[in-house]
Amino acid sequence: MSGAEPRSPAPPRERTRRLFLALWPDAAMREQLAHAVRKGVRGSGGRRVPQGNYHITLAFIGAVPEGRVAELGAVVRAVTGAGPIEVPLQELAYWPGPRVLCAVPPAPPAGLAGWVDRLLEILAVAAFAPDLKPFRPHVTVARKVMRPSASAALHPVLWRFDEFALIESRTLEAGPVYSVVQTYPLSSGALAAK
Repeated sequence: MSGAEPRSPAPPRERTRRLFLALWPDAAMREQLAHAVRKGVRGSGGRRVPQGNYHITLAFIGAVPEGRVAELGAVVRAVTGAGPIEVPLQELAYWPGPRVLCAVPPAPPAGLAGWVDRLLEILAVAAFAPDLKPFRPHVTVARKVMRPSASAALHPVLWRFDEFALIESRTLEAGPVYSVVQTYPLSSGALAAK
């Protein structure tokens, strides 16, 4: 024996949750978009994203220790004040890197990109690690696209939001499953989470 004391076991790792912030549409908005993109998705040869997974990601945060989820909520509440947001989804765009088909607006809604930048900044200052890729509002409607085509116009679909949501993402064999953890008002008049 070397005389060294045995190492004590490492403390158990705290459970983490994979989280992101999103504009989370209601069932009627999802149904309207699903109808508008049906033909383009079918023609792409890709795997259709289930309508229940339609959303617009504002900030991907990633793994957050369970003990910091309440702190994350407090940080996010401090960034409300964007006011109601309207996102006109008017065309389908193929993104070759990830091989996805997305419904996109003709241009980012006024003020939304600046608000998302403030959101990312406050998350980073609070020692969360959001993905800092440039914000491109979109709704992924098909993955693993086989037959990409040029951008195509859609029958316009207008999504309106008075709140945004903290979403947990879990990956199962059948694909990702998203669940709403908390919602937050976009208007500064009501700062408490719902």
